[in-house]
Amino acid sequence: MKTTLIGHACLLFESRETTLLSDPCLFSLHFEELNYYFPRVEIHRDKFPRPDAVYLSHRHQDHFDIRTLAYLPKDLQILCPDDPLMLECLKELEYTDVTVVKDFEAVQVKNLTLIPTPSLNQDYYPEHGLIVQDGEVNVWNQVDTVVSPEIIKYIHRICGQVDFAHVRYEPLLEQNFTYNKGSVLPFDEYSSFLKVAGALSPKFAVPGSAGEHFYDRAEFLNHFVFPATQEQFIGDLEAFSPEIGSSTFYPGDVAEISSGEARIHRQHTDLVTRLEDEDFRVAFNPVYEVPRIRTLTEDHGQRAKENEAVTQFIEGGALLDKLSQLEVMEAFRHWGIGYRLEVFGKDSSDIWSIDFSKDPVVQKGYFGTVNLYEGIGYSELYRLIAGETNWDFVGASGQYRTFHNIYRVTRGNFEFYPQEKKFPQPLTEVFPADREMDREKYLKDVRRWKGQFDKAGPAKMFDNN
Repeated sequence: MKTTLIGHACLLFESRETTLLSDPCLFSLHFEELNYYFPRVEIHRDKFPRPDAVYLSHRHQDHFDIRTLAYLPKDLQILCPDDPLMLECLKELEYTDVTVVKDFEAVQVKNLTLIPTPSLNQDYYPEHGLIVQDGEVNVWNQVDTVVSPEIIKYIHRICGQVDFAHVRYEPLLEQNFTYNKGSVLPFDEYSSFLKVAGALSPKFAVPGSAGEHFYDRAEFLNHFVFPATQEQFIGDLEAFSPEIGSSTFYPGDVAEISSGEARIHRQHTDLVTRLEDEDFRVAFNPVYEVPRIRTLTEDHGQRAKENEAVTQFIEGGALLDKLSQLEVMEAFRHWGIGYRLEVFGKDSSDIWSIDFSKDPVVQKGYFGTVNLYEGIGYSELYRLIAGETNWDFVGASGQYRTFHNIYRVTRGNFEFYPQEKKFPQPLTEVFPADREMDREKYLKDVRRWKGQFDKAGPAKMFDNN
Protein backbone atom coordinates (compact mmCIF):
# COMPACT_ATOMS: atom_id res chain seq x y z
CA MET A 1 0.00 0.00 0.00
CA LYS A 2 1.08 3.60 -0.53
CA THR A 3 -0.02 6.77 1.25
CA THR A 4 0.72 10.14 -0.32
CA LEU A 5 0.42 13.39 1.62
CA ILE A 6 -1.15 16.14 -0.48
CA GLY A 7 -1.14 18.56 2.44
CA HIS A 8 -2.32 18.86 6.04
CA ALA A 9 -4.94 16.08 6.46
CA CYS A 10 -5.44 15.25 2.78
CA LEU A 11 -4.08 11.77 2.06
CA LEU A 12 -4.25 9.51 -0.98
CA PHE A 13 -4.27 5.78 -0.14
CA GLU A 14 -3.41 3.43 -3.00
CA SER A 15 -3.43 -0.36 -3.03
CA ARG A 16 -2.96 -2.58 -6.05
CA GLU A 17 -6.66 -2.28 -6.91
CA THR A 18 -8.11 0.67 -5.02
CA THR A 19 -7.64 4.40 -4.55
CA LEU A 20 -9.05 6.26 -1.54
CA LEU A 21 -8.93 10.04 -1.12
CA SER A 22 -9.21 11.12 2.51
CA ASP A 23 -10.27 14.56 3.79
CA PRO A 24 -9.78 16.19 0.38
CA CYS A 25 -8.80 19.84 0.42
CA LEU A 26 -7.34 20.32 -3.05
CA PHE A 27 -6.88 24.07 -2.86
CA SER A 28 -3.93 25.24 -0.79
CA LEU A 29 -5.76 28.41 0.28
CA HIS A 30 -8.93 27.48 2.17
CA PHE A 31 -11.31 28.31 5.06
CA GLU A 32 -12.47 31.68 3.72
CA GLU A 33 -8.93 32.26 2.42
CA LEU A 34 -7.63 32.31 6.00
CA ASN A 35 -5.43 29.19 5.96
CA TYR A 36 -2.99 27.67 3.51
CA TYR A 37 -1.01 24.45 3.37
CA PHE A 38 2.39 24.60 5.01
CA PRO A 39 4.90 24.01 3.59
CA ARG A 40 3.51 25.91 0.62
CA VAL A 41 2.43 23.65 -2.23
CA GLU A 42 1.07 23.70 -5.74
CA ILE A 43 -1.64 21.07 -6.20
CA HIS A 44 -2.01 19.60 -9.69
CA ARG A 45 -5.69 18.70 -9.57
CA ASP A 46 -5.92 17.51 -13.17
CA LYS A 47 -3.33 14.78 -12.48
CA PHE A 48 -5.25 13.06 -9.70
CA PRO A 49 -6.50 9.54 -10.34
CA ARG A 50 -10.23 9.21 -9.93
CA PRO A 51 -10.66 7.69 -6.45
CA ASP A 52 -12.86 4.70 -5.79
CA ALA A 53 -14.14 6.49 -2.68
CA VAL A 54 -13.73 9.72 -0.72
CA TYR A 55 -13.51 9.52 3.06
CA LEU A 56 -14.46 12.48 5.29
CA SER A 57 -13.36 12.18 8.92
CA HIS A 58 -15.38 15.05 10.45
CA ARG A 59 -16.89 18.45 9.76
CA HIS A 60 -13.99 20.81 10.55
CA GLN A 61 -13.40 22.98 7.51
CA ASP A 62 -9.80 21.89 7.07
CA HIS A 63 -11.15 18.32 6.61
CA PHE A 64 -14.59 18.93 5.13
CA ASP A 65 -13.70 21.45 2.44
CA ILE A 66 -16.86 22.55 0.66
CA ARG A 67 -14.96 24.14 -2.23
CA THR A 68 -13.16 20.90 -3.09
CA LEU A 69 -16.36 18.89 -2.76
CA ALA A 70 -18.11 21.32 -5.08
CA TYR A 71 -15.45 20.69 -7.74
CA LEU A 72 -15.45 16.88 -7.46
CA PRO A 73 -17.71 14.65 -9.62
CA LYS A 74 -21.00 14.05 -7.85
CA ASP A 75 -21.15 10.32 -8.58
CA LEU A 76 -18.14 9.55 -6.37
CA GLN A 77 -18.79 7.32 -3.39
CA ILE A 78 -18.60 9.47 -0.24
CA LEU A 79 -18.02 7.96 3.20
CA CYS A 80 -18.74 10.20 6.19
CA PRO A 81 -19.96 10.13 9.80
CA ASP A 82 -23.62 10.28 10.74
CA ASP A 83 -23.49 14.07 10.98
CA PRO A 84 -26.74 15.74 9.87
CA LEU A 85 -24.96 18.92 8.82
CA MET A 86 -22.41 17.09 6.67
CA LEU A 87 -25.18 15.03 5.11
CA GLU A 88 -27.22 18.17 4.43
CA CYS A 89 -24.27 19.84 2.69
CA LEU A 90 -23.52 16.76 0.59
CA LYS A 91 -27.17 16.58 -0.44
CA GLU A 92 -27.14 20.29 -1.39
CA LEU A 93 -23.99 19.66 -3.43
CA GLU A 94 -25.96 16.88 -5.20
CA TYR A 95 -23.85 13.86 -4.30
CA THR A 96 -25.71 10.69 -5.19
CA ASP A 97 -23.72 7.95 -3.39
CA VAL A 98 -23.21 8.77 0.31
CA THR A 99 -22.50 6.05 2.88
CA VAL A 100 -22.72 6.77 6.60
CA VAL A 101 -19.95 5.11 8.62
CA LYS A 102 -19.99 4.21 12.31
CA ASP A 103 -17.46 3.38 15.01
CA PHE A 104 -15.52 0.19 14.23
CA GLU A 105 -17.99 -0.92 11.53
CA ALA A 106 -16.04 -2.07 8.48
CA VAL A 107 -16.82 -0.79 4.99
CA GLN A 108 -15.47 -2.58 1.92
CA VAL A 109 -14.25 -0.56 -1.07
CA LYS A 110 -12.96 -3.07 -3.63
CA ASN A 111 -9.95 -4.69 -1.95
CA LEU A 112 -9.69 -2.12 0.86
CA THR A 113 -11.34 -2.63 4.24
CA LEU A 114 -12.01 0.67 5.98
CA ILE A 115 -12.72 0.72 9.73
CA PRO A 116 -13.59 4.08 11.35
CA THR A 117 -12.13 4.52 14.84
CA PRO A 118 -14.00 6.69 17.37
CA SER A 119 -12.92 9.90 19.06
CA LEU A 120 -13.42 11.12 22.61
CA ASN A 121 -13.61 14.73 21.44
CA GLN A 122 -15.98 16.98 23.37
CA ASP A 123 -17.90 18.28 20.34
CA TYR A 124 -21.53 17.39 19.73
CA TYR A 125 -20.86 15.85 16.31
CA PRO A 126 -19.07 12.59 15.43
CA GLU A 127 -15.43 12.36 14.42
CA HIS A 128 -13.36 9.40 13.25
CA GLY A 129 -9.89 8.15 12.62
CA LEU A 130 -9.50 5.39 10.04
CA ILE A 131 -7.93 1.96 9.76
CA VAL A 132 -7.13 1.04 6.14
CA GLN A 133 -6.43 -2.64 5.36
CA ASP A 134 -5.51 -4.19 2.02
CA GLY A 135 -5.05 -7.78 3.16
CA GLU A 136 -1.31 -7.33 3.65
CA VAL A 137 -0.84 -4.25 5.84
CA ASN A 138 -2.78 -2.18 8.35
CA VAL A 139 -2.54 1.60 8.28
CA TRP A 140 -4.11 3.86 10.93
CA ASN A 141 -4.78 7.55 10.36
CA GLN A 142 -5.50 9.20 13.72
CA VAL A 143 -6.59 12.47 12.03
CA ASP A 144 -7.71 14.78 14.90
CA THR A 145 -9.16 12.10 17.15
CA VAL A 146 -8.68 11.84 20.88
CA VAL A 147 -8.33 8.20 21.86
CA SER A 148 -8.26 6.17 25.06
CA PRO A 149 -6.29 3.04 26.01
CA GLU A 150 -9.48 1.06 25.38
CA ILE A 151 -9.68 2.34 21.80
CA ILE A 152 -6.02 1.48 21.26
CA LYS A 153 -6.63 -2.03 22.62
CA TYR A 154 -9.54 -2.48 20.22
CA ILE A 155 -7.36 -1.36 17.30
CA HIS A 156 -4.86 -4.03 18.37
CA ARG A 157 -7.65 -6.63 18.41
CA ILE A 158 -8.53 -5.72 14.84
CA CYS A 159 -5.04 -5.26 13.41
CA GLY A 160 -2.51 -6.86 15.68
CA GLN A 161 0.49 -4.60 15.30
CA VAL A 162 -0.27 -1.62 13.06
CA ASP A 163 2.20 -1.42 10.20
CA PHE A 164 2.04 2.35 9.67
CA ALA A 165 0.40 5.21 11.56
CA HIS A 166 -0.27 8.87 10.87
CA VAL A 167 -0.38 10.23 14.45
CA ARG A 168 -1.19 13.59 16.03
CA TYR A 169 1.75 15.78 16.99
CA GLU A 170 0.75 19.48 16.97
CA PRO A 171 -1.20 21.21 19.75
CA LEU A 172 -2.99 24.32 18.52
CA LEU A 173 -3.10 27.51 20.59
CA GLU A 174 -5.49 29.86 18.74
CA GLN A 175 -7.73 30.10 21.79
CA ASN A 176 -4.77 30.93 24.00
CA PHE A 177 -3.90 33.95 21.90
CA THR A 178 -7.49 35.14 21.62
CA TYR A 179 -8.10 34.84 25.37
CA ASN A 180 -4.71 36.24 26.45
CA LYS A 181 -3.46 32.92 27.80
CA GLY A 182 0.10 31.68 27.78
CA SER A 183 1.54 30.68 24.38
CA VAL A 184 3.61 27.76 25.62
CA LEU A 185 3.77 24.10 24.68
CA PRO A 186 0.83 22.46 26.51
CA PHE A 187 2.77 19.63 28.09
CA ASP A 188 -0.18 17.41 29.00
CA GLU A 189 -1.62 17.51 25.49
CA TYR A 190 1.73 17.14 23.74
CA SER A 191 2.80 14.22 25.95
CA SER A 192 -0.54 12.54 25.23
CA PHE A 193 0.42 12.36 21.55
CA LEU A 194 3.62 10.53 22.48
CA LYS A 195 1.69 8.24 24.84
CA VAL A 196 -0.85 7.36 22.12
CA ALA A 197 1.94 6.51 19.69
CA GLY A 198 3.74 4.50 22.37
CA ALA A 199 0.60 2.55 23.33
CA LEU A 200 -0.26 1.90 19.69
CA SER A 201 3.36 0.84 19.06
CA PRO A 202 3.14 0.68 15.26
CA LYS A 203 6.06 -0.56 13.23
CA PHE A 204 6.39 2.92 11.73
CA ALA A 205 4.86 6.32 12.50
CA VAL A 206 4.82 9.75 10.86
CA PRO A 207 3.35 13.07 12.03
CA GLY A 208 -0.27 13.41 10.94
CA SER A 209 -2.79 16.12 10.18
CA ALA A 210 -1.37 19.46 11.23
CA GLY A 211 0.16 21.08 8.19
CA GLU A 212 -1.50 24.42 7.63
CA HIS A 213 -0.76 27.99 8.61
CA PHE A 214 -2.41 31.38 8.60
CA TYR A 215 -2.36 33.60 5.55
CA ASP A 216 -1.99 37.29 4.79
CA ARG A 217 -3.32 39.58 7.56
CA ALA A 218 -3.45 36.69 10.05
CA GLU A 219 0.07 35.49 9.23
CA PHE A 220 1.46 36.84 12.51
CA LEU A 221 -0.56 34.16 14.35
CA ASN A 222 1.80 31.50 13.01
CA HIS A 223 4.33 32.60 15.63
CA PHE A 224 1.84 32.05 18.47
CA VAL A 225 -0.26 28.96 17.78
CA PHE A 226 2.00 26.17 16.44
CA PRO A 227 4.39 25.28 19.28
CA ALA A 228 5.76 22.00 17.87
CA THR A 229 7.48 20.94 14.66
CA GLN A 230 7.58 17.59 12.91
CA GLU A 231 11.31 17.31 13.56
CA GLN A 232 10.79 18.05 17.26
CA PHE A 233 8.08 15.41 17.56
CA ILE A 234 10.08 12.74 15.74
CA GLY A 235 13.07 13.39 18.00
CA ASP A 236 10.84 13.11 21.06
CA LEU A 237 9.14 9.96 19.75
CA GLU A 238 12.51 8.32 19.13
CA ALA A 239 13.43 9.00 22.77
CA PHE A 240 9.99 7.97 24.10
CA SER A 241 9.53 4.79 22.04
CA PRO A 242 12.80 3.94 20.26
CA GLU A 243 11.33 0.67 18.99
CA ILE A 244 8.99 2.61 16.64
CA GLY A 245 10.41 3.51 13.25
CA SER A 246 9.63 7.12 12.41
CA SER A 247 10.16 9.94 9.96
CA THR A 248 8.88 13.38 9.08
CA PHE A 249 6.23 13.38 6.37
CA TYR A 250 5.66 16.46 4.24
CA PRO A 251 3.46 17.28 1.23
CA GLY A 252 4.58 15.33 -1.80
CA ASP A 253 6.13 12.54 0.30
CA VAL A 254 5.01 8.98 -0.41
CA ALA A 255 5.10 6.11 2.09
CA GLU A 256 5.50 2.67 0.53
CA ILE A 257 4.28 0.20 3.15
CA SER A 258 4.77 -3.56 3.26
CA SER A 259 4.40 -6.00 6.13
CA GLY A 260 8.14 -5.90 6.70
CA GLU A 261 9.01 -2.24 6.31
CA ALA A 262 7.97 1.25 5.37
CA ARG A 263 10.01 3.43 3.03
CA ILE A 264 9.53 7.18 2.70
CA HIS A 265 10.10 8.58 -0.79
CA ARG A 266 10.61 12.34 -0.68
CA GLN A 267 8.74 14.44 -3.23
CA HIS A 268 7.79 11.31 -5.13
CA THR A 269 4.48 12.31 -6.75
CA ASP A 270 3.36 14.53 -9.60
CA LEU A 271 0.13 15.41 -7.75
CA VAL A 272 1.67 18.13 -5.59
CA THR A 273 4.81 20.25 -5.74
CA ARG A 274 6.31 21.53 -2.53
CA LEU A 275 7.39 25.16 -2.80
CA GLU A 276 9.65 27.20 -0.53
CA ASP A 277 9.43 26.55 3.20
CA GLU A 278 9.83 30.09 4.56
CA ASP A 279 10.35 28.70 8.06
CA PHE A 280 11.41 32.11 9.34
CA ARG A 281 7.89 33.41 8.69
CA VAL A 282 6.17 30.79 10.83
CA ALA A 283 8.67 29.79 13.53
CA PHE A 284 7.08 29.59 16.98
CA ASN A 285 7.94 32.81 18.83
CA PRO A 286 5.34 33.95 21.38
CA VAL A 287 7.23 37.20 22.06
CA TYR A 288 6.84 38.24 18.44
CA GLU A 289 5.32 41.62 17.64
CA VAL A 290 1.51 41.59 17.65
CA PRO A 291 -0.14 43.92 15.12
CA ARG A 292 -3.24 45.85 16.13
CA ILE A 293 -6.65 44.75 14.94
CA ARG A 294 -7.81 46.56 11.80
CA THR A 295 -11.04 46.42 9.86
CA LEU A 296 -10.86 44.07 6.91
CA THR A 297 -13.02 46.36 4.76
CA GLU A 298 -11.01 48.36 2.20
CA ASP A 299 -13.77 50.32 0.45
CA HIS A 300 -14.20 53.74 2.09
CA GLY A 301 -17.96 53.90 1.52
CA GLN A 302 -18.54 50.42 2.91
CA ARG A 303 -16.40 51.24 5.93
CA ALA A 304 -18.58 54.27 6.67
CA LYS A 305 -21.71 52.13 6.39
CA GLU A 306 -20.29 49.50 8.75
CA ASN A 307 -19.11 52.07 11.28
CA GLU A 308 -22.53 53.70 11.38
CA ALA A 309 -24.34 50.38 11.83
CA VAL A 310 -21.98 49.24 14.62
CA THR A 311 -22.21 52.59 16.42
CA GLN A 312 -26.01 52.49 16.25
CA PHE A 313 -26.02 48.92 17.59
CA ILE A 314 -23.91 49.94 20.59
CA GLU A 315 -25.21 53.43 21.34
CA GLY A 316 -28.80 52.92 20.19
CA GLY A 317 -29.55 50.39 22.93
CA ALA A 318 -29.52 47.08 21.02
CA LEU A 319 -26.39 45.76 22.75
CA LEU A 320 -27.73 46.39 26.26
CA ASP A 321 -31.22 45.20 25.32
CA LYS A 322 -29.84 41.88 24.14
CA LEU A 323 -27.58 41.53 27.20
CA SER A 324 -30.46 42.28 29.57
CA GLN A 325 -32.30 39.19 28.28
CA LEU A 326 -29.42 36.85 29.14
CA GLU A 327 -28.69 34.99 32.37
CA VAL A 328 -25.08 36.22 32.32
CA MET A 329 -26.30 39.66 33.41
CA GLU A 330 -26.48 38.26 36.93
CA ALA A 331 -22.80 37.29 36.75
CA PHE A 332 -21.88 40.73 35.40
CA ARG A 333 -23.72 42.37 38.31
CA HIS A 334 -22.34 39.95 40.91
CA TRP A 335 -18.75 40.70 39.94
CA GLY A 336 -19.40 44.41 39.34
CA ILE A 337 -17.87 44.14 35.89
CA GLY A 338 -16.21 47.17 34.36
CA TYR A 339 -16.45 46.37 30.66
CA ARG A 340 -14.55 47.99 27.83
CA LEU A 341 -15.41 47.36 24.17
CA GLU A 342 -12.85 48.55 21.63
CA VAL A 343 -13.81 48.48 17.95
CA PHE A 344 -11.03 48.94 15.43
CA GLY A 345 -11.19 50.79 12.14
CA LYS A 346 -8.46 51.22 9.55
CA ASP A 347 -6.14 53.51 11.50
CA SER A 348 -7.82 54.10 14.85
CA SER A 349 -10.31 52.60 17.28
CA ASP A 350 -13.38 53.64 19.27
CA ILE A 351 -13.99 52.84 22.93
CA TRP A 352 -17.27 52.22 24.76
CA SER A 353 -17.60 51.27 28.41
CA ILE A 354 -20.28 49.81 30.66
CA ASP A 355 -20.26 49.74 34.46
CA PHE A 356 -22.26 46.69 35.54
CA SER A 357 -21.86 47.48 39.25
CA LYS A 358 -24.79 49.90 38.86
CA ASP A 359 -27.65 50.31 36.41
CA PRO A 360 -25.73 49.69 33.19
CA VAL A 361 -25.48 52.39 30.56
CA VAL A 362 -23.20 52.62 27.55
CA GLN A 363 -20.79 55.51 27.68
CA LYS A 364 -18.26 56.56 25.07
CA GLY A 365 -14.64 56.42 26.18
CA TYR A 366 -12.88 55.05 29.24
CA PHE A 367 -13.78 54.85 32.89
CA GLY A 368 -11.81 53.75 35.91
CA THR A 369 -12.43 50.04 36.43
CA VAL A 370 -11.75 47.76 33.47
CA ASN A 371 -11.65 44.07 34.28
CA LEU A 372 -13.32 42.67 31.17
CA TYR A 373 -12.19 43.67 27.67
CA GLU A 374 -13.22 42.79 24.14
CA GLY A 375 -11.53 44.11 21.01
CA ILE A 376 -12.88 43.46 17.52
CA GLY A 377 -12.66 44.92 14.02
CA TYR A 378 -15.54 47.06 12.73
CA SER A 379 -15.86 44.73 9.74
CA GLU A 380 -16.27 41.63 11.89
CA LEU A 381 -18.68 43.14 14.42
CA TYR A 382 -20.76 44.43 11.51
CA ARG A 383 -20.83 40.94 10.00
CA LEU A 384 -21.82 39.41 13.34
CA ILE A 385 -24.71 41.88 13.62
CA ALA A 386 -25.76 41.04 10.05
CA GLY A 387 -25.42 37.28 10.62
CA GLU A 388 -22.76 37.01 7.92
CA THR A 389 -19.84 35.51 9.84
CA ASN A 390 -18.97 33.08 12.62
CA TRP A 391 -16.70 32.97 15.64
CA ASP A 392 -14.43 30.36 14.07
CA PHE A 393 -13.35 32.92 11.48
CA VAL A 394 -13.46 35.98 13.74
CA GLY A 395 -11.36 34.35 16.44
CA ALA A 396 -8.97 32.42 14.22
CA SER A 397 -8.27 35.48 12.05
CA GLY A 398 -6.97 37.49 15.00
CA GLN A 399 -9.86 39.94 14.55
CA TYR A 400 -11.11 39.40 18.10
CA ARG A 401 -9.12 39.50 21.35
CA THR A 402 -10.15 39.57 24.97
CA PHE A 403 -8.87 39.45 28.53
CA HIS A 404 -10.29 39.54 32.03
CA ASN A 405 -8.96 40.51 35.46
CA ILE A 406 -12.09 40.01 37.50
CA TYR A 407 -12.28 40.39 41.26
CA ARG A 408 -14.82 41.45 43.88
CA VAL A 409 -14.22 43.23 47.16
CA THR A 410 -16.68 43.15 50.06
CA ARG A 411 -16.12 44.09 53.68
CA GLY A 412 -13.10 42.13 54.85
CA ASN A 413 -13.13 39.87 51.82
CA PHE A 414 -11.43 39.67 48.41
CA GLU A 415 -12.46 37.10 45.82
CA PHE A 416 -11.40 36.72 42.21
CA TYR A 417 -12.40 34.81 39.11
CA PRO A 418 -9.65 32.34 38.09
CA GLN A 419 -7.57 33.51 35.14
CA GLU A 420 -7.44 30.04 33.63
CA LYS A 421 -11.23 29.93 33.22
CA LYS A 422 -13.19 31.70 30.50
CA PHE A 423 -15.56 34.34 31.79
CA PRO A 424 -18.69 35.06 29.72
CA GLN A 425 -17.91 37.73 27.12
CA PRO A 426 -20.74 40.12 26.16
CA LEU A 427 -20.24 39.80 22.40
CA THR A 428 -19.93 36.02 22.41
CA GLU A 429 -23.08 35.87 24.55
CA VAL A 430 -25.07 38.23 22.33
CA PHE A 431 -23.91 36.37 19.19
CA PRO A 432 -23.61 32.80 20.46
CA ALA A 433 -21.57 30.23 18.58
CA ASP A 434 -24.57 27.91 18.45
CA ARG A 435 -25.56 25.18 16.02
CA GLU A 436 -27.36 27.57 13.71
CA MET A 437 -24.25 29.74 13.34
CA ASP A 438 -22.25 26.57 12.69
CA ARG A 439 -24.75 25.39 10.06
CA GLU A 440 -24.79 28.72 8.26
CA LYS A 441 -20.99 28.70 8.10
CA TYR A 442 -21.09 25.63 5.86
CA LEU A 443 -24.19 26.47 3.87
CA LYS A 444 -22.66 29.84 2.99
CA ASP A 445 -19.78 27.94 1.38
CA VAL A 446 -22.24 25.61 -0.35
CA ARG A 447 -24.00 28.61 -1.90
CA ARG A 448 -20.66 30.13 -2.88
CA TRP A 449 -19.16 27.08 -4.57
CA LYS A 450 -22.10 24.89 -5.67
CA GLY A 451 -22.05 24.02 -9.37
CA GLN A 452 -18.32 24.51 -9.85
CA PHE A 453 -17.78 21.02 -11.31
CA ASP A 454 -20.18 21.78 -14.15
CA LYS A 455 -18.47 25.13 -14.80
CA ALA A 456 -14.91 23.83 -14.63
CA GLY A 457 -14.75 22.68 -18.25
CA PRO A 458 -11.21 21.59 -19.16
CA ALA A 459 -10.04 22.27 -15.61
CA LYS A 460 -12.18 19.46 -14.17
CA MET A 461 -10.50 17.26 -11.62
CA PHE A 462 -9.46 13.77 -12.68
CA ASP A 463 -9.26 15.04 -16.27
CA ASN A 464 -6.67 12.35 -16.99
CA ASN A 465 -9.17 9.52 -16.44
